[in-house]
Amino acid sequence: MAMYRKLGRASNQRQAMLRSLTTSVLAHGRIFTTEARAKEVRKQVEKLIALAVKEKDNYEEVTVKAKVARKDADGKRVKEVVDGKKTTVYDEVEKTIKKDKPSRLAARRKIYASTYDVTEVPQAKAGKKKNTKKVDLANKLFDEYAPKYASRNGGYTRIVKVGLRKGDAAMEVLLELV
Repeated sequence: MAMYRKLGRASNQRQAMLRSLTTSVLAHGRIFTTEARAKEVRKQVEKLIALAVKEKDNYEEVTVKAKVARKDADGKRVKEVVDGKKTTVYDEVEKTIKKDKPSRLAARRKIYASTYDVTEVPQAKAGKKKNTKKVDLANKLFDEYAPKYASRNGGYTRIVKVGLRKGDAAMEVLLELV
């Protein structure tokens, strides 16, 4: 008996497809896909959320000193001339950061390994590169999903049957986070 569905694809194509579907579920909260794909993706999503729930509080807050470029009213860096060269002026600022403990760092790297990078484009500027921002899925899992699902013991996703797809009559389902 097979341990996973082959989904009619070569292994590298299958892994890439499942990775992209996993990324979409975690980024958007729901996807429409076929039943077989949804059942495979569900396994990966559940594992990642369980990992995030386990490691959600496994960090320490550390205060560090950092050099930050001074900016003017327009948001541009302030430059001053020193020995005939223009140099940026830096201010020293204390910041509090979350420093992952080793097991949380390993979990973060596992999340990065099983998802793709996500770039979010605002609706108002669709098609423009200027206002896009990268979404850190590991932080989203640790900060948003882990506290939400901390009291649950599994069962973080739901599969709802939508109906047959028109082209090939495959059962189409909605895979969403509960």
